[in-house]
Amino acid sequence: MAALGLVLAGGLPPSMSWSATASLSAPGASEDLNQRLQAASSALAAGSDTDVQELLAAALSDYRTLVQVLYDAGHFAPEISIRLDGVEAARIQPLNTPKQINQIRINVKPGPKFIFSRAEIAPWPGTSEIARPEGFAAGQAATTGQLRDARDAGLLAWQHAGHPKVELDQQQITADHRAATLDARLRLAPGPQLRFGKLQVTTPSAVEESAIQAIAGFPTGEVYHPDLLAKPASRLRRTGTFSAITLREADAPNPDGTLDFVATVEDMPPRRLTFGAELSSTDGLEVTTSWMHRNLFGRAEKLRFETRLSGIGTDIDGRIALRLDQPAALGADDNLFYMLEAERLDEEHYTATQMLGGIGVRRVYSDYLFAEAGLGFNSILATDVFGKRRFKYVTGFLRAEYDRRNSSVDASDGYFLNARVRPFFGLDGSDSGVQVKLDGRIYHGLGANDRIVLAGRAQLGSLIGPSLGNVSPTLLFFSGGAGSVRGHEYQSLGVPVGGATAGGRGYLALSGEIRGKVSEKISLVGFYDVGFVDSDSFVSGSSQRHSGAGIGLRYDVAGIGPLRVDFAYPVDGGTEDGLQFYIGIGQAF
Repeated sequence: MAALGLVLAGGLPPSMSWSATASLSAPGASEDLNQRLQAASSALAAGSDTDVQELLAAALSDYRTLVQVLYDAGHFAPEISIRLDGVEAARIQPLNTPKQINQIRINVKPGPKFIFSRAEIAPWPGTSEIARPEGFAAGQAATTGQLRDARDAGLLAWQHAGHPKVELDQQQITADHRAATLDARLRLAPGPQLRFGKLQVTTPSAVEESAIQAIAGFPTGEVYHPDLLAKPASRLRRTGTFSAITLREADAPNPDGTLDFVATVEDMPPRRLTFGAELSSTDGLEVTTSWMHRNLFGRAEKLRFETRLSGIGTDIDGRIALRLDQPAALGADDNLFYMLEAERLDEEHYTATQMLGGIGVRRVYSDYLFAEAGLGFNSILATDVFGKRRFKYVTGFLRAEYDRRNSSVDASDGYFLNARVRPFFGLDGSDSGVQVKLDGRIYHGLGANDRIVLAGRAQLGSLIGPSLGNVSPTLLFFSGGAGSVRGHEYQSLGVPVGGATAGGRGYLALSGEIRGKVSEKISLVGFYDVGFVDSDSFVSGSSQRHSGAGIGLRYDVAGIGPLRVDFAYPVDGGTEDGLQFYIGIGQAF
């Protein structure tokens, strides 16, 4: 009682900081296991200014931590000794700690690696798309990781069979230290097969509840499956209206064999303003801005207004675009969109003023794949090497995108595919045809933490139908500039026509980069670009050609990607422009 009173009154002297040396030895352990033990030890990680009480607490926690590391590695009969100045840490009384600690010695005897003498998990669904873990079998190495994997696989197998309330009912795990074997028997309680019930929205939102229900497309009445449960949350998240979405199952199923779910959502700020800029020595300054409303009429409609002003300091171009997306207008995965654009182009080889209006449908097939299709009207007044003309088209637009990159702003692995097909039907004497564009990119990381990244890009374009002189120059292809061949002026390469230049009907651009990190924030890039343009619909060995190469510097900014500076020099193509530079945000591709 006197001692307790002294503690409560704060009568014990405060712990003092002291510098202690610490070491860990694990004879017989593999190099990997030794490193894992070293990394897990709190006593080894303690700083030199850690006081005695903290050192003792770290040492005591290490008993459990190191045992868990050894169990995970399949050593179920370890011996661990942690001595503080020669005294076992577990024998030191917390109220009678030493005044100082000079030396911490941790000795680990891992013992033999265990194998499964029996590995059973039951019951297992009769037909299941989830396989039993191969490592959870008699004669295989026994680890706590294998036990967890077997349990998780069993739970997931029953969930895929429509049993969301499955749980681990019993586990009998016995270690035979003489034989170094583990007897493991896991028993699952599947519970009843259930169907999806109702989705209940419990949190207030600026989006109408009926709209949330329509966008989510909750599979009411269908047999439970985890993949079906993931889709409603993904659909809500794709609208960009919500910052957080959580779906939680009810504690108990309904008497009719259905299971209700509760949705909680958090709204994003309704408006967003963005700004971007890019500078090059040949194209001048390009400035882009956008304004977006995420919930225009209360049903998660997204209105986006974009403007672009480019060629500042050279030939000024401008674009204004308006697009309204209505989610779940035709189905949970289908958005209806309306678009209106006005653009003025003052390019090296032509000028054009065009208007485009249209309506379309966007379908999302997965988190990686979407497609768009629509119909619109396009009016263009253009002046080029063939004179001043007006073109009018009823145009369709088809687009599909498949994105398996690990990052959209600074990829180090994966690939990206984008395909566009634009059939157009001429009015008032304009010719009909179809334009095709393909863009493919691939990334591969090398070394630890992908410190070196190989990146490649291929762009293909083809105009089928009208001749060069009977089509709008906005539908033809040029090469050169930051988006195709660096080191050459923007759209500098085309097809020679009577001493001037027109766009081509065939186009191919290839780009390769080697990106290497010199620090966590800074990277150096080497690149080579080559482009081809042809008067025919497909390029060939006789096509017009140019290429460029150079080096670049990247400075990573979290959230928006790297700041980019590229210096490029023309390799061939007959240009006398010399060194070109490009400044922007994000990788070149």
